[in-house]
Amino acid sequence: MKYKKLRLKTTTQALDYMGAIAMDLGLEGFEIEDNVPLTAEEKASMFIDILPELPPDEGVAYVSFYVEPDTDEAELEGRLRDEAADYAGFCDFGEMSLEVSLTDENDWINNWKEFFKPFRIDEQIVIKPTWEAYTPEEGHEGDLVIEIDPGTAFGTGAHETTKLCILALKKYLKGAERVLDIGCGSGILSIAALKLGAAFAVGIDVDRIAVDMSLENAEVNHINAVIKDDLSDFKSITGENVTDGNNGDVLRAVFSCGNVISDESYAGKAAEIFRGGADIVVANILADVIIPLSAVVPGMLKKGGVFISSGIINTKEEAVKEALKANGFEVAEVMRMNDWVSVIGTCK
Repeated sequence: MKYKKLRLKTTTQALDYMGAIAMDLGLEGFEIEDNVPLTAEEKASMFIDILPELPPDEGVAYVSFYVEPDTDEAELEGRLRDEAADYAGFCDFGEMSLEVSLTDENDWINNWKEFFKPFRIDEQIVIKPTWEAYTPEEGHEGDLVIEIDPGTAFGTGAHETTKLCILALKKYLKGAERVLDIGCGSGILSIAALKLGAAFAVGIDVDRIAVDMSLENAEVNHINAVIKDDLSDFKSITGENVTDGNNGDVLRAVFSCGNVISDESYAGKAAEIFRGGADIVVANILADVIIPLSAVVPGMLKKGGVFISSGIINTKEEAVKEALKANGFEVAEVMRMNDWVSVIGTCK
């Protein structure tokens, strides 16, 4: 199917009004292009560590609407101008010039899958998209294969930060550990930990979609898992097997939606689920989140436990190390890959 893209040149100050105009005209969605820098609040809420280099903001913005191919663009342009005229006393709408193009409909959510192929983390571990076939090469018949469909959650395993976490898990897991995965994304680190010998994993994320995808990926990897947002409704994880009340099978993972930094009650429940503390906490997020998180993790980690932090650009390595030290950790190791680092601390 083809559709028309109508790209309207306007101003940044008119964008809020353009949203109201779009609703009035029954245009259900639109795309905005501008060079306005993100605010500190926006950066924090989006968990962006490295901002893109933008041209100077000259107050120009483009709003694109996607409509049926038989839409009369001249009529729609006239209606857009008429609606804008009603608000002209409040702001400058700029040129209001319209570019029209006919475009093939693309499944932009899934197009990236074409480029996601099976790849190696090391000589043993392979990440395989769920939709791709994988035949081990000669001599690699015993590969540990992790199947992943991240959907719109973070975590294909291809990024250096995720690779660093998996390699750290492989190094520090000795067998039967209980792992807490904060910012679980696609669930890849929880799944990797379990396949590398952990007994149990709890994956937490602030994003509901990530939690749902984590459960689906666990099931694809034949890991019995459930979602429980109210962690107090879950039996404490001690040394014995934990069973799923639905079918009596042994559970290997629990995924939950919550924020351990901003919600003290939820953080307390996450700590209580591991009676005596988790053996390993892994967090592949960003330096600006790892720093405040380092004050929360000691309450969830047993003495001598390991905190694997990643998602850290190398320019923020020292800040993360200082935060860990200030919160009672001993920095055991720093692993590096290109511009990214993983700081590993042990709980004193």
